[in-house]
Amino acid sequence: MNLDSYDYYFNRELSWLAFNERVLDEAFSKSNPLLERLKFLSISGSNLDEFFMIRVAGLKELVSVGYSGRDAAGLSAKEQLDAISKKVHHLVKKQYVCLNKLLLPKLQKEGIRFLSEKDLNSNQYAILNDYFNSTVFPVLTPMAIDQGRPFPQILNKSLNQAVIIENEKKEKLLAIIQVPSVLPRFIRIFDKDDEKNMNFISMEKLIKLFAKKLFTGYKILSIHPFRLTRNSDLSIDEEEASDLLEEIEKSLRQRERGFPVRLEIEKNSSSIISNILFSMLALSNDEVYEINGPIDLSSFMDISTIEGYENLKYKPIFPQQPPEFVGKKSKFDVIKKRDVLLHHPYQSFKSVIEFLDEAAEDPNVLAIKQSLYRVSGNSPVVKSLMKAAENGKQVTVLVELKARFDEENNIQWAKKLEKSGCHVVYGLVGLKTHCKILLVVRKETDGIKRYVHLSTGNYNDKTAKLYTDIGMFTSRESFGADSSALFNVLTGYSQPPEWKKFSVAPGSLRDAFIQHIESEIYNSKENGNGRIICKNNALLDKEIIKALYRASMAGVKIDLIVRGICALRSGVKKLSENITVYSIVGRYLEHSRIYYFENAGNPKIFLSSADWMPRNLDRRVETMFPIEDERLKEEIRDILDLMVADNVKARIQKENGDYVIKKHQGVQSVESQEALAQYYREKNQKHFNDKPEKSKFRSKKNEVDF
Repeated sequence: MNLDSYDYYFNRELSWLAFNERVLDEAFSKSNPLLERLKFLSISGSNLDEFFMIRVAGLKELVSVGYSGRDAAGLSAKEQLDAISKKVHHLVKKQYVCLNKLLLPKLQKEGIRFLSEKDLNSNQYAILNDYFNSTVFPVLTPMAIDQGRPFPQILNKSLNQAVIIENEKKEKLLAIIQVPSVLPRFIRIFDKDDEKNMNFISMEKLIKLFAKKLFTGYKILSIHPFRLTRNSDLSIDEEEASDLLEEIEKSLRQRERGFPVRLEIEKNSSSIISNILFSMLALSNDEVYEINGPIDLSSFMDISTIEGYENLKYKPIFPQQPPEFVGKKSKFDVIKKRDVLLHHPYQSFKSVIEFLDEAAEDPNVLAIKQSLYRVSGNSPVVKSLMKAAENGKQVTVLVELKARFDEENNIQWAKKLEKSGCHVVYGLVGLKTHCKILLVVRKETDGIKRYVHLSTGNYNDKTAKLYTDIGMFTSRESFGADSSALFNVLTGYSQPPEWKKFSVAPGSLRDAFIQHIESEIYNSKENGNGRIICKNNALLDKEIIKALYRASMAGVKIDLIVRGICALRSGVKKLSENITVYSIVGRYLEHSRIYYFENAGNPKIFLSSADWMPRNLDRRVETMFPIEDERLKEEIRDILDLMVADNVKARIQKENGDYVIKKHQGVQSVESQEALAQYYREKNQKHFNDKPEKSKFRSKKNEVDF
């Protein structure tokens, strides 16, 4: 069987679009509270923005240079762009059916109303007039277009309004108004005559309402909003860059001015406007999207989080404190005795922050080393590192400046860390440092001891409430030795060692994965008990897919819980009949990476920062590490079992690439994220020997706000 056949692989971009449609489907789902449905719609919009800025832009560049290669599914770059356009036009129509037909009418019934000019009463009009004059008008800069004033530079993702005006000679002229992003997109109208409702008007409608104040002496014939998406992938020659931080800062300034990849324009816009924009931006018909509603769905995220409508949101799930740390003065004392697993957001990220705080203040701590990929805007992790440096610790921080769309934030933190006395490095030339690792070196009575935290996710206190990730604290000597060796590779000129426990990319990680898959093939042939469970965000690497196909043909039972892109085609006779692909889209973004191999009854379980993608295995520094504590192994197997049992949010891939909800007539409903929240509540209750009737008391006692 030819495992390179185009028939056995899905196209990466179309697979991603299928994932984004699963996100959009959550906006349609009546099982989700109303404002959460609006949030899913918003996320589907922001996802598409990034897709165009990076993936579509990359394909356009391939077409422009005449690239003739084909992807694993047999599609050329041009064929991919054609298929993407067809799919995205369908998705956009579906988005606005959801907004206009379902969500906006339901929001209006709940008192959340989006008004147009004809909806305004006299009091509301007066309020908006005052707001426009005092706040909006001073910010606006209408830009005329004529022989002396050329078509302006339209910034990436900026919302603009094209205005056709007429002078006394009946000549038609064009002007552009950039909708100010420094002001709220949706303006709340505080109307004492209508206090029962929360009324909003969009900024573009407000500007249209009072546009005559911007063009005195002219007649406004039409005004329509539009939005341009540009190529935003940074192109940096690291070999030639003498200062990587400075080079990235320069590139960020160019991001707003990349070549156009998509034009969104209000449906039924003036033909004059659409023709001018079409001509000036040099776009094809396929790259123009007529929008039946407010352009830029991502702006509805602010509405989805408004206060006072908690009945329209998910009921809060409070992260549990890991029971091992409750009541203990020092986390070092706990970690010295045993490994500790943290599963966010079901368990609190605050434990990581408290560990860093303790290390920063502990006089016995000599050094702290940490990799940072994405951190929050007001990061307590960074503040702890700065405090440690100020307290005289040797602090080394690897800040990944090339973390896409977080470059600017990371540059600011890098400068602050350096100013506080930290040693800041930017990793290896040509590679992104994506591994998540924290090493603390401590002087103790019996010598130097190393404490390590490893994770599948970023050291970001904000996303730790929204993303599922798993981290582990350990003081095992072998893990400490590997951690020190890894930092020596990242910060100095050390060659990679023979790792004791880690597998590291680039280098050994792909080989390690394939070796474990091959072992299951052997076990299946020998004993018929081959078993693999993988949970990650994407499966694209062709060598790993071929290994999984070989395993399936050898009888290995394989469950792949892949949130997003999956190029593997499951359920194909004589090829992948033993493979089931699940995708879970729910309240939290599934982000953890877990790799389980049955190993003839002695399971090997690994956590990793890496997905099964070429970029992770070839162009990033990634780590995979084993779980060796039997109690932690049991916990992770419980996690995987709950996810495979999910029949509410889990969708299963069909042979043709479609995803469908699992059928479960007559079977108890299992929603894995809710079940895991309950799992960790019960874990705490068991730890403290509580009886069921006391669970509410204990739950509140052990819950925190991180």
